[in-house]
Amino acid sequence: MKYAELQVTSNFSFLRGGSHPDELAITAAALGLEAVAITDRNSLAGVVRAHTGAKTAGIRLVVGARLDLQVEAVEGAEPSLNLLCFPADRAAYGRLSKLLTMGRRRAPKGDCWITLDDIFDHDEGQIFIILPPEGSDEAFVNQIVELGRRWRGNCYLAGNYLYSGNDRCRLAHLSALAQTAEMPLLATNDVHYHTAERRPLQDVLVCIREHCILAEAGFRLKANTERHLKSAEEMARLFADYPDAVARTVELVERCRFSLDELRYEYPAEPVPEGRTAQQELERLTWIGARERYGAHIDPQVCDLLAHELELIGELDYAPYFLTVHDIVRFARDKKILCQGRGSAANSAVCYCLGITAVNPSRLDLLFERFISAERNEPPDIDVDFEHERREEVIQYVYEKYGRDRAGMTATIVSYRTKSAIREVGKALGLSLDAVGALAGNIWGWSKDQVDGDKVREIGLNPDDPTVAKAMSLARDLTGFPRHLSQHVGGFVITRGPLSEVVPITNAAMEDRTVIEWDKNDLDALGMLKIDLLSLGMLTCIHKGFDLIAQRYGKRYDLATVPAENPAVYGMLCRGDSIGVFQVESRAQMTMLPRLRPRNFYDLVIEVAIVRPGPIQGDMVHPYLRRRAGKERVNFPSKDLEQVLGKTLGIPLFQEQAMRIAIVAADFTPSEADQL
Repeated sequence: MKYAELQVTSNFSFLRGGSHPDELAITAAALGLEAVAITDRNSLAGVVRAHTGAKTAGIRLVVGARLDLQVEAVEGAEPSLNLLCFPADRAAYGRLSKLLTMGRRRAPKGDCWITLDDIFDHDEGQIFIILPPEGSDEAFVNQIVELGRRWRGNCYLAGNYLYSGNDRCRLAHLSALAQTAEMPLLATNDVHYHTAERRPLQDVLVCIREHCILAEAGFRLKANTERHLKSAEEMARLFADYPDAVARTVELVERCRFSLDELRYEYPAEPVPEGRTAQQELERLTWIGARERYGAHIDPQVCDLLAHELELIGELDYAPYFLTVHDIVRFARDKKILCQGRGSAANSAVCYCLGITAVNPSRLDLLFERFISAERNEPPDIDVDFEHERREEVIQYVYEKYGRDRAGMTATIVSYRTKSAIREVGKALGLSLDAVGALAGNIWGWSKDQVDGDKVREIGLNPDDPTVAKAMSLARDLTGFPRHLSQHVGGFVITRGPLSEVVPITNAAMEDRTVIEWDKNDLDALGMLKIDLLSLGMLTCIHKGFDLIAQRYGKRYDLATVPAENPAVYGMLCRGDSIGVFQVESRAQMTMLPRLRPRNFYDLVIEVAIVRPGPIQGDMVHPYLRRRAGKERVNFPSKDLEQVLGKTLGIPLFQEQAMRIAIVAADFTPSEADQL
């Protein structure tokens, strides 16, 4: 007998499911199930993680959602039907995502208002499993008879074996009801956790959700530990009188062929003028920008660099992405909003010529392959900082240009850390507020470390006390669980077609913001590009500084034209006089400045890079300072390595240097060095 579990609640049904989506997928594979679904409540937030886990474990994932309907799409409306919805193909998936978007956009953040009429408008290509209430009255019977006629051949009635004492009688009633509605009975186990051992944690989640303690939760808790994944043999035993109900699970899986691998990201087409391809437009804008940056006579080395980058961008079909970022940056510059690309985008001469960055990569000998590599097969990630007081203008421009159905901010998953987990678990188990506070107070910041038994004794609690020990154990399990979705600080996803047909879009807590249900890791797993539109207070400060210079001295500067290598500036920095100077105002940087004594821009690059955990833990700081002070001799194994490490006195401080060492010493290609 084969079986697929199709009613599964993960911890992305916040405070309901007791297991991560990937745990459920991996356990289903270990049990030998034919397939497993993830059906979170009015949400697709966990499906990408389940998809990744299912691919790793080698099991089919059936994408779906549990839809909790209301009589009306208004706040406080009476609950209506509950059903599971499974899209049979890509088009049906788009309709499901669009339905969830509509339900969430019309409701406050965290809610979703969907009616049966909304389902009817989006039911093409969907397969439904109706979840019967505990007591089925005449209204429910009439309703499913009507739905059986409407969705004939595409609708099932769920049957669970709940170990409630009357399961045989209840299943017989459901079987008769299914025959009346001409709707096949289908077996599910209403799974809420991957193994029975997670039942205590699921009980705690119920208490957190219901704001009660475990001793008073009563019938709000499930009666037993049976809501875990079960093998096909066990389900066949439970449904021995209804073997077809088990077999139909595999039948439904065979009909639902949609996979998240079918989602194809398409870049917006707006930045490309009619009559040109995206690559042609990118090359045109790049060479125009190159003449503005380098003058009429461009150095042949720069020309070769630009040609190499443009060739690789064309090979990987990233031109529309660069044009989209350029369009956003162009808007900011037209509105006199200071902006600056950050991170590995500074390695790109194309970004420099497009005005996305103000750093000339040829001046600093930067490797483009750190930004984009054919072998790495990862999309570029361009982060752009804007003045913090005016970034909202840029965000609203994106929404206005592309529409809210095609643009949305990336989600971020707010998860339980050890401190918050201990607080919530302790309160749910009935520990006193003093005891909970003492336990949580032993966790530093956002640490994921667990509370040590000796530390518990130090604060006057007994780690061997059953309640305290249980609190510590359950807090360990709860750590890393998602609490809710929030909005990323600036990540944007923009698509050519409706984004709402790729991922549900929901309202953010902030006015005029909308957020998709997936975070950065989900987007990376599916190969979807995002653009980070970030805010930086120092850019506001610099803009005000430029305005003051213009008013006082009649000179107008921007980030690319500020006079470089001013000796007075370096003299100030050598004295450690850097309060309020971005990147070098921390106590550690102010201590390092008089020791390193920067005298040019590259010295400042080293200064910022060397006060980092990597160089400090790698024992690179003191050797560099000794060599810089002339107290230690600098030796190079070869002339090639001297070219790579000469600027840093033989000490490898940058990722580009590690890549170049692989290129010159081991004959790696730049892309192979990036993989290394």
